[in-house]
Amino acid sequence: MTAIEVRGLTKRFGAVLAVDDLSFEVRAGTVTGFLGPNGAGKTTTLRMLLGLVKPTAGSALVNGVPYHDLPDPSRAVGAVLESTGFHPARTARNHLRTIATAAHLAPSRVDEVLELVGLTADADRRVGGYSMGMRQRLELARAMLGDPEVLILDEPANGLDPQGIAWLRGFLRWFASTERVVLISSHLLAEAAQTVDEVIILARGRMAEQGPLEQLLRRASTTVRVRTPDAERLVGLLQGAGINARRQGDVVDAPSTTADTVGRLMADNAVVVLEMSTSGESLEQLFFEMTAHGAMGGPGPDIPAAATVPGPYGGPS
Repeated sequence: MTAIEVRGLTKRFGAVLAVDDLSFEVRAGTVTGFLGPNGAGKTTTLRMLLGLVKPTAGSALVNGVPYHDLPDPSRAVGAVLESTGFHPARTARNHLRTIATAAHLAPSRVDEVLELVGLTADADRRVGGYSMGMRQRLELARAMLGDPEVLILDEPANGLDPQGIAWLRGFLRWFASTERVVLISSHLLAEAAQTVDEVIILARGRMAEQGPLEQLLRRASTTVRVRTPDAERLVGLLQGAGINARRQGDVVDAPSTTADTVGRLMADNAVVVLEMSTSGESLEQLFFEMTAHGAMGGPGPDIPAAATVPGPYGGPS
Protein backbone atom coordinates (compact mmCIF):
# COMPACT_ATOMS: atom_id res chain seq x y z
CA MET A 1 0.00 0.00 0.00
CA THR A 2 1.29 3.45 -0.91
CA ALA A 3 0.93 5.85 2.04
CA ILE A 4 2.90 8.81 0.66
CA GLU A 5 2.65 9.88 -2.96
CA VAL A 6 4.51 12.83 -4.49
CA ARG A 7 3.86 13.81 -8.10
CA GLY A 8 5.64 16.54 -10.06
CA LEU A 9 6.41 18.46 -6.88
CA THR A 10 8.15 21.78 -7.55
CA LYS A 11 9.00 24.72 -5.31
CA ARG A 12 10.60 28.05 -6.16
CA PHE A 13 11.69 30.68 -3.67
CA GLY A 14 12.12 33.64 -5.99
CA ALA A 15 14.97 32.76 -8.34
CA VAL A 16 15.90 29.65 -6.32
CA LEU A 17 14.52 26.34 -7.61
CA ALA A 18 14.56 24.32 -4.38
CA VAL A 19 12.59 21.28 -5.60
CA ASP A 20 12.36 20.40 -9.29
CA ASP A 21 9.56 18.14 -10.64
CA LEU A 22 9.98 15.50 -7.93
CA SER A 23 7.94 12.27 -7.94
CA PHE A 24 8.13 9.26 -5.62
CA GLU A 25 6.07 6.88 -3.48
CA VAL A 26 6.61 5.49 0.01
CA ARG A 27 5.00 2.17 0.93
CA ALA A 28 3.73 0.93 4.26
CA GLY A 29 5.92 -1.56 6.11
CA THR A 30 9.19 0.04 5.03
CA VAL A 31 11.77 2.46 6.37
CA THR A 32 12.55 4.81 3.50
CA GLY A 33 15.62 7.00 3.56
CA PHE A 34 15.17 10.44 2.00
CA LEU A 35 18.81 11.21 1.32
CA GLY A 36 20.89 13.99 -0.15
CA PRO A 37 23.52 16.59 0.74
CA ASN A 38 22.58 19.69 2.68
CA GLY A 39 20.65 22.03 0.40
CA ALA A 40 19.34 19.23 -1.83
CA GLY A 41 15.69 20.07 -1.11
CA LYS A 42 14.87 17.38 1.45
CA THR A 43 13.45 19.60 4.18
CA THR A 44 11.53 21.76 1.70
CA THR A 45 9.92 18.61 0.29
CA LEU A 46 8.95 17.41 3.77
CA ARG A 47 7.46 20.82 4.57
CA MET A 48 5.33 20.66 1.44
CA LEU A 49 4.25 17.14 2.36
CA LEU A 50 3.16 18.40 5.80
CA GLY A 51 1.34 21.44 4.40
CA LEU A 52 3.81 23.93 5.88
CA VAL A 53 4.96 25.22 2.48
CA LYS A 54 2.74 25.63 -0.58
CA PRO A 55 4.11 23.95 -3.73
CA THR A 56 4.71 25.99 -6.85
CA ALA A 57 3.45 22.97 -8.80
CA GLY A 58 2.61 19.31 -8.26
CA SER A 59 1.08 17.46 -5.32
CA ALA A 60 2.12 15.73 -2.11
CA LEU A 61 -0.42 13.30 -0.67
CA VAL A 62 -0.73 11.24 2.51
CA ASN A 63 -3.17 8.34 2.23
CA GLY A 64 -4.41 9.81 -1.03
CA VAL A 65 -5.16 13.36 0.16
CA PRO A 66 -3.21 16.56 0.96
CA TYR A 67 -2.18 16.88 4.59
CA HIS A 68 -4.66 19.70 5.24
CA ASP A 69 -7.53 17.47 4.06
CA LEU A 70 -6.76 14.63 6.47
CA PRO A 71 -9.74 14.26 8.85
CA ASP A 72 -7.48 13.88 11.89
CA PRO A 73 -3.86 14.77 10.97
CA SER A 74 -2.31 13.94 14.34
CA ARG A 75 -3.61 10.36 14.09
CA ALA A 76 -2.40 10.00 10.50
CA VAL A 77 1.05 11.63 10.59
CA GLY A 78 3.66 12.17 13.28
CA ALA A 79 6.49 14.46 12.25
CA VAL A 80 9.72 15.76 13.72
CA LEU A 81 11.42 18.41 11.60
CA GLU A 82 13.51 20.61 13.86
CA SER A 83 13.37 21.25 17.58
CA THR A 84 10.09 22.85 18.62
CA GLY A 85 11.80 24.90 21.34
CA PHE A 86 10.80 23.27 24.63
CA HIS A 87 10.10 25.53 27.58
CA PRO A 88 13.09 24.70 29.82
CA ALA A 89 11.08 25.02 33.06
CA ARG A 90 8.31 22.66 31.94
CA THR A 91 8.49 18.94 32.64
CA ALA A 92 8.31 16.45 29.81
CA ARG A 93 4.98 15.14 31.08
CA ASN A 94 3.41 18.61 31.19
CA HIS A 95 4.85 19.45 27.78
CA LEU A 96 3.14 16.41 26.25
CA ARG A 97 -0.10 16.97 28.19
CA THR A 98 -0.38 20.46 26.74
CA ILE A 99 0.05 19.15 23.19
CA ALA A 100 -2.36 16.24 23.76
CA THR A 101 -5.03 18.61 25.07
CA ALA A 102 -4.66 20.93 22.09
CA ALA A 103 -4.94 17.96 19.69
CA HIS A 104 -7.95 16.48 21.56
CA LEU A 105 -6.06 13.31 22.39
CA ALA A 106 -6.64 11.14 25.46
CA PRO A 107 -4.47 12.21 28.45
CA SER A 108 -3.58 8.55 29.03
CA ARG A 109 -1.63 8.60 25.76
CA VAL A 110 1.03 10.80 27.40
CA ASP A 111 2.21 8.05 29.75
CA GLU A 112 2.08 5.52 26.92
CA VAL A 113 4.43 7.47 24.65
CA LEU A 114 6.78 8.33 27.52
CA GLU A 115 7.17 4.61 28.16
CA LEU A 116 7.48 3.93 24.44
CA VAL A 117 10.53 6.20 24.11
CA GLY A 118 12.06 5.26 27.46
CA LEU A 119 11.44 8.53 29.32
CA THR A 120 9.07 7.36 32.06
CA ALA A 121 11.72 7.69 34.79
CA ASP A 122 12.52 11.25 33.68
CA ALA A 123 8.99 12.40 32.84
CA ASP A 124 8.78 14.83 35.77
CA ARG A 125 12.19 16.39 35.23
CA ARG A 126 12.42 19.83 33.69
CA VAL A 127 13.24 19.68 30.01
CA GLY A 128 15.97 22.29 30.50
CA GLY A 129 18.02 19.58 32.21
CA TYR A 130 17.61 17.06 29.41
CA SER A 131 20.50 15.92 27.23
CA MET A 132 20.28 16.25 23.44
CA GLY A 133 19.39 12.57 23.16
CA MET A 134 16.59 12.88 25.72
CA ARG A 135 15.17 15.88 23.88
CA GLN A 136 15.19 13.90 20.65
CA ARG A 137 13.24 11.13 22.39
CA LEU A 138 10.78 13.69 23.75
CA GLU A 139 10.25 15.04 20.23
CA LEU A 140 9.60 11.51 19.05
CA ALA A 141 7.13 11.00 21.91
CA ARG A 142 5.31 14.16 20.80
CA ALA A 143 5.11 12.84 17.23
CA MET A 144 3.73 9.51 18.51
CA LEU A 145 0.94 11.02 20.62
CA GLY A 146 -1.72 10.39 17.97
CA ASP A 147 -0.49 6.81 17.32
CA PRO A 148 0.08 7.78 13.67
CA GLU A 149 0.27 5.58 10.58
CA VAL A 150 3.11 7.65 9.10
CA LEU A 151 6.26 8.88 10.84
CA ILE A 152 8.32 11.61 9.14
CA LEU A 153 11.67 12.57 10.68
CA ASP A 154 14.15 15.16 9.43
CA GLU A 155 17.77 14.34 10.38
CA PRO A 156 16.68 12.39 13.49
CA ALA A 157 20.21 11.25 14.42
CA ASN A 158 21.62 14.80 14.69
CA GLY A 159 23.33 15.27 18.04
CA LEU A 160 22.81 11.68 19.20
CA ASP A 161 25.59 9.57 20.68
CA PRO A 162 26.17 6.01 19.37
CA GLN A 163 23.87 4.51 22.00
CA GLY A 164 21.10 6.94 21.08
CA ILE A 165 21.53 6.21 17.37
CA ALA A 166 21.31 2.47 18.01
CA TRP A 167 18.14 2.96 20.05
CA LEU A 168 16.57 5.12 17.33
CA ARG A 169 17.44 2.53 14.68
CA GLY A 170 15.67 -0.20 16.64
CA PHE A 171 12.64 1.99 17.27
CA LEU A 172 12.21 2.82 13.58
CA ARG A 173 12.58 -0.83 12.56
CA TRP A 174 9.90 -1.78 15.10
CA PHE A 175 7.53 0.97 13.90
CA ALA A 176 7.83 -0.15 10.26
CA SER A 177 7.33 -3.79 11.25
CA THR A 178 3.77 -2.90 12.34
CA GLU A 179 2.94 -2.15 8.67
CA ARG A 180 3.28 1.57 9.12
CA VAL A 181 5.43 4.08 7.23
CA VAL A 182 8.75 5.65 8.18
CA LEU A 183 10.31 8.39 6.04
CA ILE A 184 13.59 9.77 7.38
CA SER A 185 15.74 12.44 5.78
CA SER A 186 19.49 12.39 6.20
CA HIS A 187 22.73 13.52 4.57
CA LEU A 188 24.58 10.59 6.17
CA LEU A 189 24.26 7.58 3.86
CA ALA A 190 26.44 5.25 5.92
CA GLU A 191 24.23 5.71 8.99
CA ALA A 192 20.97 5.51 7.04
CA ALA A 193 22.17 2.35 5.30
CA GLN A 194 21.98 0.51 8.64
CA THR A 195 18.30 1.34 8.99
CA VAL A 196 16.49 1.86 5.68
CA ASP A 197 14.95 -0.58 3.20
CA GLU A 198 14.37 1.89 0.37
CA VAL A 199 16.26 5.02 -0.70
CA ILE A 200 15.20 8.23 -2.40
CA ILE A 201 18.27 10.32 -3.19
CA LEU A 202 18.04 14.00 -4.11
CA ALA A 203 20.59 16.31 -5.70
CA ARG A 204 19.85 19.96 -6.41
CA GLY A 205 16.16 19.37 -5.81
CA ARG A 206 15.94 16.56 -8.38
CA MET A 207 15.73 12.79 -8.17
CA ALA A 208 19.16 11.14 -8.41
CA GLU A 209 18.18 7.60 -7.39
CA GLN A 210 15.18 5.67 -6.09
CA GLY A 211 14.79 2.03 -5.19
CA PRO A 212 15.75 -0.71 -2.73
CA LEU A 213 18.94 -0.14 -0.74
CA GLU A 214 20.29 -3.48 -2.02
CA GLN A 215 20.38 -2.09 -5.56
CA LEU A 216 22.48 0.84 -4.41
CA LEU A 217 24.85 -1.42 -2.50
CA ARG A 218 25.46 -3.53 -5.59
CA ARG A 219 26.66 -0.43 -7.43
CA ALA A 220 29.52 0.17 -5.01
CA SER A 221 32.52 -1.32 -6.82
CA THR A 222 34.63 -3.92 -4.98
CA THR A 223 38.12 -5.24 -5.69
CA VAL A 224 39.12 -8.74 -4.58
CA ARG A 225 42.85 -9.24 -3.88
CA VAL A 226 44.32 -12.75 -3.80
CA ARG A 227 47.86 -13.85 -2.91
CA THR A 228 48.56 -17.20 -4.54
CA PRO A 229 51.48 -19.20 -6.03
CA ASP A 230 49.09 -19.80 -8.98
CA ALA A 231 48.81 -16.09 -9.81
CA GLU A 232 49.37 -16.39 -13.55
CA ARG A 233 46.83 -19.20 -13.89
CA LEU A 234 44.30 -17.32 -11.75
CA VAL A 235 44.57 -14.23 -13.95
CA GLY A 236 43.81 -16.38 -17.00
CA LEU A 237 40.80 -17.97 -15.27
CA LEU A 238 39.43 -14.60 -14.18
CA GLN A 239 39.89 -13.01 -17.58
CA GLY A 240 38.18 -16.02 -19.14
CA ALA A 241 35.23 -15.27 -16.85
CA GLY A 242 35.09 -11.66 -18.06
CA ILE A 243 36.86 -10.14 -15.05
CA ASN A 244 39.65 -7.70 -15.93
CA ALA A 245 42.20 -9.12 -13.46
CA ARG A 246 45.80 -7.95 -13.15
CA ARG A 247 48.85 -9.50 -11.52
CA GLN A 248 51.82 -8.14 -9.59
CA GLY A 249 54.12 -10.93 -8.43
CA ASP A 250 52.05 -13.43 -6.48
CA VAL A 251 49.19 -10.95 -5.93
CA VAL A 252 46.14 -10.79 -8.22
CA ASP A 253 43.67 -7.89 -8.15
CA ALA A 254 40.16 -8.55 -9.53
CA PRO A 255 38.13 -5.30 -9.73
CA SER A 256 34.34 -4.96 -9.95
CA THR A 257 33.58 -8.43 -8.63
CA THR A 258 32.88 -10.20 -5.34
CA ALA A 259 34.76 -12.53 -3.03
CA ASP A 260 32.06 -15.18 -3.62
CA THR A 261 32.62 -15.10 -7.38
CA VAL A 262 36.41 -15.32 -7.11
CA GLY A 263 36.28 -17.90 -4.34
CA ARG A 264 34.03 -20.27 -6.29
CA LEU A 265 36.21 -19.96 -9.39
CA MET A 266 39.33 -20.81 -7.38
CA ALA A 267 37.63 -23.74 -5.67
CA ASP A 268 36.38 -25.15 -8.98
CA ASN A 269 39.90 -24.95 -10.44
CA ALA A 270 41.92 -26.00 -7.38
CA VAL A 271 43.79 -22.69 -7.12
CA VAL A 272 45.95 -22.50 -3.98
CA VAL A 273 45.04 -19.46 -1.85
CA LEU A 274 47.48 -17.96 0.66
CA GLU A 275 45.49 -14.84 1.41
CA MET A 276 42.31 -13.12 0.13
CA SER A 277 40.82 -9.74 1.00
CA THR A 278 38.34 -7.24 -0.41
CA SER A 279 38.40 -3.47 -0.63
CA GLY A 280 36.08 -1.09 -2.35
CA GLU A 281 34.36 2.16 -2.83
CA SER A 282 32.62 3.25 0.34
CA LEU A 283 28.94 4.07 0.40
CA GLU A 284 29.91 7.66 1.14
CA GLN A 285 32.02 7.80 -2.02
CA LEU A 286 29.19 6.38 -4.11
CA PHE A 287 26.75 8.82 -2.53
CA PHE A 288 29.06 11.73 -3.33
CA GLU A 289 29.44 10.64 -6.94
CA MET A 290 25.67 10.39 -7.37
CA THR A 291 24.90 13.78 -5.86
CA ALA A 292 27.88 15.93 -6.84
CA HIS A 293 28.49 15.04 -10.49
CA GLY A 294 26.71 14.44 -13.76
CA ALA A 295 23.51 16.30 -14.58
CA MET A 296 23.19 17.59 -11.05
CA GLY A 297 26.50 19.42 -11.35
CA GLY A 298 27.50 20.23 -7.80
CA PRO A 299 25.99 21.12 -4.44
CA GLY A 300 22.40 22.24 -4.18
CA PRO A 301 21.28 25.82 -3.73
CA ASP A 302 21.03 27.50 -0.36
CA ILE A 303 17.44 28.17 0.62
CA PRO A 304 16.88 31.77 1.70
CA ALA A 305 16.01 32.42 5.33
CA ALA A 306 12.64 33.83 4.23
CA ALA A 307 11.63 30.28 3.32
CA THR A 308 11.50 29.26 7.01
CA VAL A 309 7.94 28.80 8.26
CA PRO A 310 6.48 28.15 11.73
CA GLY A 311 6.23 24.54 12.80
CA PRO A 312 2.97 22.82 13.65
CA TYR A 313 3.42 23.33 17.41
CA GLY A 314 4.61 26.90 17.35
CA GLY A 315 8.35 26.46 16.96
CA PRO A 316 10.62 26.64 13.96
CA SER A 317 10.43 23.87 11.40
